[in-house]
Amino acid sequence: MFQLTQLRCFVAVASELHFGRAAALLHMTQPPLTRQIQLLEHEVGVQLLERAGGAVRLTVAGRIFLREAEDILRRSQAATLAARRAMQAEAGSVTLGFIPAASFTLLPQLLAFVRARLPEVHLVLREMQTVDQIEALGADRIDIGIVRPFAPRSFSASAPLLREPFMLALPADHPLAALDAVPLAALQGQAFIEFCPSESRYLYEIVAGQLRAHGVAPETVQTLSHTHSILALVDANVGVALVPRAAMKLRYANVCFRPLAQVSGLDVELHLAWRRDGRHGVAGTLRELLQGDFRSALPQR
Repeated sequence: MFQLTQLRCFVAVASELHFGRAAALLHMTQPPLTRQIQLLEHEVGVQLLERAGGAVRLTVAGRIFLREAEDILRRSQAATLAARRAMQAEAGSVTLGFIPAASFTLLPQLLAFVRARLPEVHLVLREMQTVDQIEALGADRIDIGIVRPFAPRSFSASAPLLREPFMLALPADHPLAALDAVPLAALQGQAFIEFCPSESRYLYEIVAGQLRAHGVAPETVQTLSHTHSILALVDANVGVALVPRAAMKLRYANVCFRPLAQVSGLDVELHLAWRRDGRHGVAGTLRELLQGDFRSALPQR
């Protein structure tokens, strides 16, 4: 396989159409330059340059090869610059995982923050559930994750980013919609749409635990995994549901939201997650900003 040095030599000669001038441009003598061209032509298997006396010209194959050689050299330089920028503290690319629920309000705020504070950082977004993000962190497929709280892993670290309350989502014409705040006890016997205990275990356990603690037993009519699907059923008058406050961004014509009255502990969190041994400079800078200034600007609870 030919080498980049040989391509640089060929492009220089093809541009100057003179071995002497090309050698001077490359800060080398003419004999080694001629040798590099010969090695390249041998590797490619065709003659690229014609030499007649002091004149040099490209063959048909040489003209076609020149375009490709210049493209390879450009891409080689771009790859080198990208690799160097990736290790800078405020420039480069960061692969960010996020759970779907983070896209309601948190992700748009985060993207605006990064554009304003780290304009040279390019975010590569990956939508994944929490368990998939932890696996991706372990395999170095993402740099940072926005996840629900998870069981500790030896290779990962995490910190709270956002804490928000659950809200009661109910049809607009529901009798409880007339209240400014709804007591949890008012859900007794109500048709209730809850999070799936296997696929949305974190959210399910918070809601189910608080209902048990307060002795409230609504009538579960459906269990679903995603907030937008739950709200679609509320919109269809199937029942009421407890959903994180960020879900209020999902606008359904027949759904209204009410806070719960005098209830503590019915909150949900989003965490940042990262590899403990991460050495990606720009990812570390971004994480510190998200844990600091960005988190401070978010409404908590």
